[in-house]
Amino acid sequence: IFSREVIKHCNEVMEKQAPNPTNSGETRRKFIKKAGTAAAVVASSNIITTPVYGQNQAPSSGRVIGANDRINVGYVGVGGQGQAHVRSMKGHAGESNLEQVAVCDVSKTRMDQARKIIGRDVPGYEDHRKLLERKDIDAVCIATVDHWHTPIAIDTMNSGRHVYVEKPMTRYMSEAFKIHDVVKKTGLKLQVGSQGCSARKYHKAAELIQSGAIGPLVMGQTSYMRNNPKGEWNYTIHDWATPEDMNWDRWMGGVNKKIPFNADHYFRWRKYYPYCAGLLGDLLPHLAHPFILATGNPEFPSRVVSIGSKAWKTDRNTPGTYERDVDESVQVLAEFPSGFNLMLASATVNEQGMTEMIRGHHGSLYMGGLSSTKVELRPERKFADEIDPETFDGLLPGEAIRHHERNWLDCIRDGKEPNANIDLAVRVQTVISLAEMSDRLNIMCLFDEKTRSITTGDGQKVEELDYGVAELS
Repeated sequence: IFSREVIKHCNEVMEKQAPNPTNSGETRRKFIKKAGTAAAVVASSNIITTPVYGQNQAPSSGRVIGANDRINVGYVGVGGQGQAHVRSMKGHAGESNLEQVAVCDVSKTRMDQARKIIGRDVPGYEDHRKLLERKDIDAVCIATVDHWHTPIAIDTMNSGRHVYVEKPMTRYMSEAFKIHDVVKKTGLKLQVGSQGCSARKYHKAAELIQSGAIGPLVMGQTSYMRNNPKGEWNYTIHDWATPEDMNWDRWMGGVNKKIPFNADHYFRWRKYYPYCAGLLGDLLPHLAHPFILATGNPEFPSRVVSIGSKAWKTDRNTPGTYERDVDESVQVLAEFPSGFNLMLASATVNEQGMTEMIRGHHGSLYMGGLSSTKVELRPERKFADEIDPETFDGLLPGEAIRHHERNWLDCIRDGKEPNANIDLAVRVQTVISLAEMSDRLNIMCLFDEKTRSITTGDGQKVEELDYGVAELS
């Protein structure tokens, strides 16, 4: 295992040994490029480690799954995204050697819809704990409302099953470390549903960065922008959604301020803070996971600041059209201990995005947006004699749920770590949660990785609450 400092030292030594182009047949640029390729092999040995706390009791280890064994999958949460996973996994069930064996949802209608997609009357459960009592389930796909991610994921792993959990991994930061510790105890494979992590271009970027191709990292920037005239997440409210159809109390779960059945909250929950962080919890994780992966050395943030706007909360001409808790435009700036800064932006009221790129001291990588399969290396003018401009095109697979699901299933069999594994995910969730705290409390959040503590710039302690974002102590 080689640290960033060791790789930097190797690059410095190789650069000193590089020939002078005035008295050698091999150009300095070619030598450094060759040496950088060798350094990339060394860098690929890098792994992420995180301190593990409170590991006293080892839960069930589950069934050992061989390379040719069928994986039996259960689904908890089969609404829109959950049904997308049911369809996707059914589509590659043969090549992935999987069986869809059970579904779970608080809604009877949605369970029936999922059964129709699967194509047979598989067992359905209102309570995920009943699903986990089955002996034939090896892995569980979780696509519930965000505040249910943590208890279901932890129960699943404690029962010895592998987990695919939709992004964001958790609703609150403290929950991310709870999941992290259970993953480390069990050794089970957890994949967070940020499918960009299985797009090849971000792994290519990581290889280039770790080889020293663009020098020390300076800054990354990316954005996920939409413009919805009717307001984002105002999904259709269906007549079948009634208290008779579903267990509303169970849907509310651990939310502190419970309310009577509300169809708007049920279908459009991403608009409301008790269940979601809005753009920070929905769109930005699509970017934060693969971009932090692309650095080749994911870190916990040291400082995070975020600002958001609710200026479009109510349309002037149609009062109530945009009514919601969460922001409709948000910007995040995260600083990491290495000195790398990451700028993330998202909006649902303007679709013009920023250039997706990572800047280094010697050059920059351009990655062309979510649908791109290309990475372009452009040297800085001062280093143009040492670095060749290059374009790496046709980097497949691209971003797609089926590739991300397949990566998870392959890792269950071969023991490797999934692309959006817990070590990456806990770092990304820290950025997301600190950004929410910063925005809602109007502060800058400083994070101590060793103690998992949060303070403001002037030293005040920030306490996370179970029923809200945080408070200053």
